[in-house]
Amino acid sequence: MKTIAMIPARLDSVRLPGKLMMDLGGMPLILRTYKNILNTKLFDKVYVVTDSNVIYDLINDNGGDVFMSSIKHTCGSDRIAEFAPKIDADLIINVQGDEPFIDKKSLKNLIKVFFDDDVKKIDLGSLMQSIEINEIKDPNNVKVVVDNENFALYFSRSIIPYNRSNENIKYFKHIGVYAFRKKSLIDFYNSEPTPLEKSEKLEQLRYIESGKKIKMVFTDYKCVSIDVMDDLINARKIINA
Repeated sequence: MKTIAMIPARLDSVRLPGKLMMDLGGMPLILRTYKNILNTKLFDKVYVVTDSNVIYDLINDNGGDVFMSSIKHTCGSDRIAEFAPKIDADLIINVQGDEPFIDKKSLKNLIKVFFDDDVKKIDLGSLMQSIEINEIKDPNNVKVVVDNENFALYFSRSIIPYNRSNENIKYFKHIGVYAFRKKSLIDFYNSEPTPLEKSEKLEQLRYIESGKKIKMVFTDYKCVSIDVMDDLINARKIINA
């Protein structure tokens, strides 16, 4: 099964404009993420897909593989899906450009579920982790609920499930790394945004609403995604530790 990684890289982030070109340990954030993914040696190829000439030149000048997106996309999956038909791959991993510390073990486990899926029940896979009680209310922490086989039932920025009976509920945070069968990614690209997706501003809900099966893989890796300046400051402390 030929496996590649694609990193969507949009420069004009709403919450932290220009963040992918901000310094993290002596290099721009997007370049650090790219190099981290390369160093896992899990992929036949790693691409950055961007709408920015600045990011394109950065990756290209550093010997990387990069595509210039021809359309202004609304989400990362759309951005990489533009090039999916041109890529020789069975499995496409979408790694967010603002998650520079994603670890090899998590990616390896995510890829493995597809190799174990002989009947091709899984359309796409993603990661989840336990979330601390003080993080649950933060809408930037997307929560996911799953069935007994760890297939996603719903994603939300709200608190799900609602603990009406004060039970000892486990809450899971979604980590925005996706593994797609190539056809599933192309199907997504050819579909329209769905009502729940537009309401929550979560692209993964389009798959749920379209009847796709999302296999969630548990990881104990403590994700450090960079959404706001405080996240970047924290990431710099980690690099310099």
